[in-house]
Amino acid sequence: TMDHLANTEINSQRIAAVENCFGASGQPLALPGRVLLGEGILTKECRKKPKPRIFFLFNDILVYGSIIINKRKYNSQHIIPLEDVTLETLPDTLQMKNRWMIKTSKKSFVVSAASLTERKEWISHLEECIKHLLSKTGRQPCREPAAPWIPDKATDICMRCTHTKFSTLTRRHHCRKCGFVVCADCSRQRFLMPRLSPKPLRVCNLCYRQLLAEKKKEAEADQRQTEPIPCAMQGYEPSSGDDSDKSDDEKAEQWPADTEFYTSQVSWSSFHS
Repeated sequence: TMDHLANTEINSQRIAAVENCFGASGQPLALPGRVLLGEGILTKECRKKPKPRIFFLFNDILVYGSIIINKRKYNSQHIIPLEDVTLETLPDTLQMKNRWMIKTSKKSFVVSAASLTERKEWISHLEECIKHLLSKTGRQPCREPAAPWIPDKATDICMRCTHTKFSTLTRRHHCRKCGFVVCADCSRQRFLMPRLSPKPLRVCNLCYRQLLAEKKKEAEADQRQTEPIPCAMQGYEPSSGDDSDKSDDEKAEQWPADTEFYTSQVSWSSFHS
């Protein structure tokens, strides 16, 4: 389905429409051979609460962002190279059904679809694209995905010491290694994890000790020739896990109301073929 769309006018129009919606806040998305396969709104489990996000599936990347006006204006664009993606189906919770996890080496997060069928469609299209890409590049799937952040609401006490209670004065923090919600005392250390960020990141005391031990082992084994993780996209910035706190209430009025999402009656369905 992908290749015959590659150089078509309809594909170029669809990609231009998506770029248009992100406006100046987004990166250019048109590349030779890139195909837009589908789009949909999924609920993303964020730090504070689950929020609707727009997702676009291309044959090589997954793009998502915040919705200001559906089919008109989006912002907070994130771009994920598909060759770095693995998926895991998750059980329903009381609040969220049809869930699965999108895992990458830089960031992992949970999304849910409106129906079971929609989840199946998303997962099968994603898996097909990933398989296609990996077979083309000869790369291996991501072996060590980043831990997903446990949502703030999931716990009222620190998940490490289990006695510090969170309040307006006692803030929640996240360990960047295990994703646990921890208090300041249990996460005083920073550790450099080049896969996640060029800067040292906050980690809990337990992960800090484990990371130090691993580093010492590596030094002893003298494995300094670690190969860099190949990344399909330059400038792919991991989100801090805080994208949920970006203003979703950006004033819609700044956007001219007559901006049309689709030019020339481009037909559009959830997944294009």
